[in-house]
Amino acid sequence: MKRIVFFICMALACNSYSQQLYLELGKTSSAFDYKNSQGNELENLQSKSNTYLKIGYRDVINNDDTFFVSLGAIYSGYGAIGSDRTLDNFFEWDVTYLGVEAGLDYRLFRVRDFSFFLKGSVSAEFLIQGNQTINNQVFNLVGEEEFNNNIFFLRGGLMMTYPITRNTSITANYTIGKTALLDKGNATDKETLKLSAHQFGFGIIINLPNCNCPF
Repeated sequence: MKRIVFFICMALACNSYSQQLYLELGKTSSAFDYKNSQGNELENLQSKSNTYLKIGYRDVINNDDTFFVSLGAIYSGYGAIGSDRTLDNFFEWDVTYLGVEAGLDYRLFRVRDFSFFLKGSVSAEFLIQGNQTINNQVFNLVGEEEFNNNIFFLRGGLMMTYPITRNTSITANYTIGKTALLDKGNATDKETLKLSAHQFGFGIIINLPNCNCPF
């Protein structure tokens, strides 16, 4: 992850005349893959809708104006809800992560002023807020060894852009991603929580001053 961020930073620095600023806001529908301390999977988990926000820099890196790199911050909420008829209980998770995301966009084709991109990104995210509800009891997950893991998210998807002014473009984005745990906590405890997420949102790309950037 550090090497990826380093090379993207170098690319942005070398092409500072063509930097853009992007902002994206949307909804996340997440699914949880939970195993308890005995390694058993928890069934009947349903996804919940949460909000995500991304902001950062974007830059073109080839002469054909088809490849773009980006580096920014991501704020994401994830959640799940479920119940167990056998145990007659109710459970719910709401967690919020803050992280750094590095991405690569490839322009597939254009239709008039519309451009269509294939997107890929990696992010390192850190738990900043989280609650677990079991029946009527609420537990704070921040600081809990099993749930306070750093997560590594891999995402892929599509983006459509449309210029509304000479320096501004609006975007529609869809991505799907999965996580891997970076910190497994107690090695003798099999309790794990992995995430998968669909994200759909709208955004804006703004050319910085003196930027001669393609949309």
